[in-house]
Amino acid sequence: MRRSPAVSGSFYPDRKEDLIRMLEWAFKRAGFEGIPKGVSGNRKIKGIVSPHAGYVYSGPTAAAGYYELSKDGKPEIFFIIGPNHTGIGGRASIPLYEEWETPLGLVSVDLDISRRLSKEVSGIRLENSPHTMEHSVEVQLPFIQAIFGDIKIVPMIVLDQDEGFSRSIGNAIWRIVKENSIDAIVIASSDMTHYEPDDIARKKDEIALRRIVEMDSEGLFNAIYEHGISMCGPSPVAIAIEFSKLCGVKKGELVRYMTSGEMTGERGSVVGYASVIFRAE
Repeated sequence: MRRSPAVSGSFYPDRKEDLIRMLEWAFKRAGFEGIPKGVSGNRKIKGIVSPHAGYVYSGPTAAAGYYELSKDGKPEIFFIIGPNHTGIGGRASIPLYEEWETPLGLVSVDLDISRRLSKEVSGIRLENSPHTMEHSVEVQLPFIQAIFGDIKIVPMIVLDQDEGFSRSIGNAIWRIVKENSIDAIVIASSDMTHYEPDDIARKKDEIALRRIVEMDSEGLFNAIYEHGISMCGPSPVAIAIEFSKLCGVKKGELVRYMTSGEMTGERGSVVGYASVIFRAE
């Protein structure tokens, strides 16, 4: 069974050649020469926070994080975890597609690990329907494909944005990869503050990003509630934090931050985007 693209032609181009050109633009806009080529080596990056808006808005921010990963090496498995924007499905949903399709080709899914993870954590369902029109996982794939070519993923979306639930998922992923000696990374797909004036969005995002860099999941959720921060993926971010901490990461690194206002010139209502990496010492 194959998952077809849901947002190609809107969030990113639906033709391979146009998509490659847009990815080249994103990396160049972020200050690099173009799409980097992945290397092999002793990997240290265990988690990434990456935005998931249309590439014209968040592409350069995502590119900055993926550039760091390209220099670090290719993981065996990418756990790509995003928020559930549609409200369809259980607390967390892992699909049973064998492959995901993008204009750059097919991506393999590790169904054995997917099933194992669903058994490890109560509340994770194996179900396709929540993923049919969800974009938060899909928009990460072309960046990874362009850098590394063939990859293997475990995709998940989370509806229940809860700190304890997130911690249990992060812990379970760590147990699974440790027991199976898998070199894995968790990619947390999330945008930051939504539809606030640029100056307010930046202030709120600074508060949230401080907690993320400190790898303080509980503090992140507390800050979101206290300050009304409308980032859409606190649970995916917390999952990446908890997994990375168990892998020996002590602190996150903010690679790039911007708002949509920098791309559109419209500062009255913006969305914030950040790339953060979690690198072991």
